[in-house]
Amino acid sequence: MMKIIFAFALMLNFSFLFAQTAEKENLNQNELAAARKTDAFSDGWKKNGKIMVLFNQSAFNNAWMAGGTSSMAGNFGLNYDFNYKKGNNVWDNKFIAAYGLTKLKGAERNTKTDDRLEWNSLYGKKAFGNWYYSAFLNFKTQMDSGFDPTGSIRISRFFSPAYLQVGPGLLWKKTDNLKVNFAPVTSRLIIVDGQFTKFASSFGVEQGKTTRYEFGASISGYYKLNLMENVSMENILNLYSNYLDKPKNVDVDYQMNLVMKVNNYMSANVSFQAIYDDNANPIKSEVQIREVFGLGINYGF
Repeated sequence: MMKIIFAFALMLNFSFLFAQTAEKENLNQNELAAARKTDAFSDGWKKNGKIMVLFNQSAFNNAWMAGGTSSMAGNFGLNYDFNYKKGNNVWDNKFIAAYGLTKLKGAERNTKTDDRLEWNSLYGKKAFGNWYYSAFLNFKTQMDSGFDPTGSIRISRFFSPAYLQVGPGLLWKKTDNLKVNFAPVTSRLIIVDGQFTKFASSFGVEQGKTTRYEFGASISGYYKLNLMENVSMENILNLYSNYLDKPKNVDVDYQMNLVMKVNNYMSANVSFQAIYDDNANPIKSEVQIREVFGLGINYGF
């Protein structure tokens, strides 16, 4: 497990180092000053949102001898930040919604490629320097049913599972694009519909129950950077350790969103997510990987 955490940390360090090198090579001093001025704190609301629609398609006719299955895929994503500052108080909010489907020729059911609803809310009161006393809330679930690899057994649905985390802590915030929150006293609630725990445990919730309470520590980090002109990368890392059950088995959730801008309305997008949670599959704990790449239509607001 420590190797997995080390690998994620190394991944973030490489992206930080690459970003610093890219900024030195691609931005002069005037551009750096303008970027700092744009990112500087000012009282009031600072809102920024983006809607993305991705398309993927492959087609083969009957004469294509190499083989292949025609498919169509579409992904919708909403990423909205609304942050507030007044005096020594900051309140940062991020809402993420994403849903995607793939249709394979001849398949009876569409396959999900993405399904997320997540809200992060973080309040901080200035302590000293870049440090704040903080309190955070994180809620995440999904919108649609999920099935096992055979497509015949439903294993999840809307609000099942759902995760709620809350707790006080300390926030280190340099800018809106670079912050880390430490919450050593965190409560987490896992909610699952009773149909999934009728015969066995599900997502850590015991058989016959619909909720599981955990008490532990949480670390969350956010870093958004420009790798080069018109190429930006957003990194979101969440770590959680449950004091009450196997505290050494740290849950890891890392998300990376890479946007390569073509113009104001089109871009190539790469979305990557890696999750380690031994409660998700107690029989065989593995790192869950999700990756989506496609040409996107973007709308910023």
